[in-house]
Amino acid sequence: MAHTHAPSDAHPGGITAALTGTTFAEAADRVRAALAEQGFGVLTEIDMTATLRAKLGVELEDYLVLGACNPPLAHRALEADRRIGLLLPCNVVLRTAPDGATVLVEAMDPQLMVQFTGRPELAGIADDAAARLRAALASLTA
Repeated sequence: MAHTHAPSDAHPGGITAALTGTTFAEAADRVRAALAEQGFGVLTEIDMTATLRAKLGVELEDYLVLGACNPPLAHRALEADRRIGLLLPCNVVLRTAPDGATVLVEAMDPQLMVQFTGRPELAGIADDAAARLRAALASLTA
C-alpha cells in the first residue's frame, strides 16, 4: 500500500504532498484523477525529463508539469482581471525526490493571483481554487 504524507504548505506559494510506495506513473495517474474529482481538467503535460534529455542531453529525475484548469474558476478570475491568464493554468508538479523513493506533488497556491494583481476581489476565487487543490492532494492519502 502506498504511503502519503498529508498536504502541507511546506514552501511559500505552494501546496505539497509526498507519496511513497508507488511508481511515478501511478502517482501521475492518481494526481490526474484527484484533480478531475475537484473539477480540474489537465490542459497540458510537460515531461521535463524527456524535454531536457532531447534538447540538452542532460538527465533529470522524473519531473512532470500538469497544467490544471477549473473552467468556472478560471472564467471568474479572468472576468475580474484579464492579466490572470499569466498565471493560468494552475501548475501541478510531480517530481521524484532525491531519495528516489518518494514522489513529491506540488501545486501553486492560487492566493498568488491576489498578490500578483493586487485585486482583493480575487480572494474568494483563489480561496475556492486553493481549497480544491488541497482537497485533491489530500485525497491522495486515501
